[in-house]
Formats: sequence, structure tokens, C-alpha cells
Amino acid sequence: MDAATHEPTADLTYQSKVNDPYSSHSVILARVGDGKGRRILDVGSAQGVLAHRFTERGFEVTCIEGSPELAALGKGKCQEMIVADLDQPLPRLNGQFDVIVYADILEHLRNPLNVFTGFNRYLRPDGLVIVSVPNFAHLWVRLNLLFGRFEYADRGILDRTHLRFFTLRSFQRFLWDAGLKEDEVIATPVPLLLAVPRRYHGGWLRALHALNAVVAKCWRTMFGFQFVAMAHPRKTP
Repeated sequence: MDAATHEPTADLTYQSKVNDPYSSHSVILARVGDGKGRRILDVGSAQGVLAHRFTERGFEVTCIEGSPELAALGKGKCQEMIVADLDQPLPRLNGQFDVIVYADILEHLRNPLNVFTGFNRYLRPDGLVIVSVPNFAHLWVRLNLLFGRFEYADRGILDRTHLRFFTLRSFQRFLWDAGLKEDEVIATPVPLLLAVPRRYHGGWLRALHALNAVVAKCWRTMFGFQFVAMAHPRKTP
């Protein structure tokens, strides 16, 4: 999930957000529901943070990951792990999928639309696509630009591995250009539970984070840290 080839960090980890009730991971898990034997494709799976939860819910999980090291860590959390550089020709897949998840991956790709449409060919006609991307128009980025700053960081919206940037409008257009009908786009707040050191966690932080989530929901374009979209293939006349 951190890059097309997922250059691993020293500890080879991708931070899980499943314990944050307002995070993109929690939204994704809430929307996929129970597997009941359905097939799900996890594109950019890293070490299987979400794949593990999908498997627990009864999905038949296929993962695609660019880093052999991260793929090795996630192999036991899914039915099939495919190692592939998504900036190269895409691998051929077997059969169709009921759900395809692109969690925090499209912004790391040179040509995200090609990857998106390429894998969506394997989606069932009534299947569900779930995709999350960072919001480049977030207040923090706007303030930095206002003061003439554009500095990359190790994580966040200006992660130094990000190659593509999305606003709400460009994200919605991206979904349309890919032949999808948007069902819902949810804005998630800044992940305070990850940003604030654990020693400072407490009731005050949970209350602030809940307020943060309400503000992001009310003003998505300004305070949404990430957008999570649920979409289906558009019906052709």
C-alpha cells in the first residue's frame, strides 16, 4: 500500500488503521461486509493488514504486492499472493472478483488509471470497487502552499513516494473515466491516533478525534484527510 513496488522501510511495516473507528481501513471493513465465500482482490496489499481481516470474514482473498519482502509477510494471510510491479504490464488473474480494494495505492503509481481499469476487468458486473486516496486539498496542504511551502515527508498527504494527487473533484472524475458509478464517497479525518504519540493518548484525544471526524464529514474538501469511495460498474445502454 505504500508504493507500486513498496520499497520496504527498515521494519517492513505498513501502519494498520483498523483500530481507529474513523480511518479509511475501518470504512473499508465496514463496507465489504461478510465474505461468505465471495472473492476479493486486494491491490497493493503490503504485509496483509487488510487481507488478514478479509480472510477472517470469510472472503477468498487474492493479494497483489510489489515488494517481495512484504509479500512474504502477507502470504499466510490470503489464499493467493501475487508479486507484481504495477508500473509494468499487469499480471493475468484467474476468474472474476466480487470486490476489488485499492487502499492507499493509486497515488503511488505512474499511471493509476491503467492499473485501475486493468484490474477492474476482473470485477463481476454487479461487483463493488472500494478505493481510498489522500485529499490534496486538505487545509494543511493549502496553508503550506499559501506560505510557499511544498515539502515531502515520510508519511501523510505529501508522502515522498506519492506520484499522483487527488482532490474530491478529480477523484470523482477518475472514477467516472474508469467506467464506474460512484455510490458513496466518505471523507476520513487526520489519523490523530497515529500522529500523536501513544503516551499522550486518552479521553481528550478520543473526543478531539471524534470532533475531527464530524468536521471532515461536514466539509469534505477542506478537512477530509482521505477519501474512500464505493463504486459499481456503470450499466451500458
